[in-house]
Amino acid sequence: MAVGRKRETSKKSTSKPRIPEQPGANRDLARLEDIPNIGPAIAADLRLLGLRSPAELVGCDPFAMYDNLCRITGQRHDPCLLDTFIAAVRFMAGEPNKPWWKYTAERKRELATRNKKSQ
Repeated sequence: MAVGRKRETSKKSTSKPRIPEQPGANRDLARLEDIPNIGPAIAADLRLLGLRSPAELVGCDPFAMYDNLCRITGQRHDPCLLDTFIAAVRFMAGEPNKPWWKYTAERKRELATRNKKSQ
């Protein structure tokens, strides 16, 4: 090694991939955990639903996803998980990145509408 030069070491990058800003560019993500709002636990839930890559979320119904997860696991999950599913599906469809809680009011309205129709 030359005098005065630092020895280069390879370090793994721990940063997440850059979140695409343009609509439609969201489909280039490789891992479920690369989607905004999706960490290891929710990625595991998506895998239970048979989803293996972010692109598979395009065209999914987040309400059906939530219902299926509750059925598969035999328990009712926190409804905020549904908000997260909505955020992920919308993001993969090309909508801007939004925090999951921005979908709470929409979820409540939609569930109220569905409950009225089923009565």
